[in-house]
Amino acid sequence: MKLQLDIDSMTDDFFSDTRLLGIMAPIKDYSFCWQLNSLLGYNFRLNTDVEIQIRKKTRSYYFSVYQYIEPHSNLTHFLYVNQNDGEYLLPDFKHMDFLWLMKYDLVDDTKVLGITSSIKSINRVQLVAELTNEKIRSRERLIF
Repeated sequence: MKLQLDIDSMTDDFFSDTRLLGIMAPIKDYSFCWQLNSLLGYNFRLNTDVEIQIRKKTRSYYFSVYQYIEPHSNLTHFLYVNQNDGEYLLPDFKHMDFLWLMKYDLVDDTKVLGITSSIKSINRVQLVAELTNEKIRSRERLIF
């Protein structure tokens, strides 16, 4: 008997009740996190346990993931670095430097607007846009 992993179902489950922002900001990831932490009072930290690896031909590309869990809540924020040495975590969104995923709790529009507006106030941030799951062709790459 052969068992087969249902990737589509797993991906749909991972993305249920999530919000995803794409951020265009030519800033080093650690500097961007420091600015977010200062501005929002968050505590984004690099989480090497969920770093994403993509293999292409004979090379491996590693994409850093920063994480922050809101106190007294299940809401977890993940900040993905979208580019590594010319390769992209989400090739559909090459113009985005970072991807911000909010997961494990419902996030209303007011909160998303507040976060978006705060991010836009950071120097060198050029664009912040909400990405809908249906528009992302390779969203399974965000699953850790």
